[in-house]
Amino acid sequence: MIGEMLNGIAIHPQLTILVPALWVLGFVLKKTPRIPDWLIIWILLLVGVAASVWHLGFDLNGIANGFIATGAAITTHQSIKQTFFSRVNDPKKGEE
Repeated sequence: MIGEMLNGIAIHPQLTILVPALWVLGFVLKKTPRIPDWLIIWILLLVGVAASVWHLGFDLNGIANGFIATGAAITTHQSIKQTFFSRVNDPKKGEE
């Protein structure tokens, strides 16, 4: 039953613009002093799901696309950050 529901989820191509929009929002939230870091991911998830549901409708597909877009934004941001910037800031990590 759950497998049948998950098979019906399709990533909507128009939501690819949501990933960079969430990057920008995350950057702005990171620079906002009153918002703790732990809260940023939850705000991004809320905005990602809300934008997806607004565009696709309030159903499993709309909610799942919001989760997928938010996950893509967070994962790509962290991949870039850890690949290019963490090694520069931590020289011992490059020696391992």
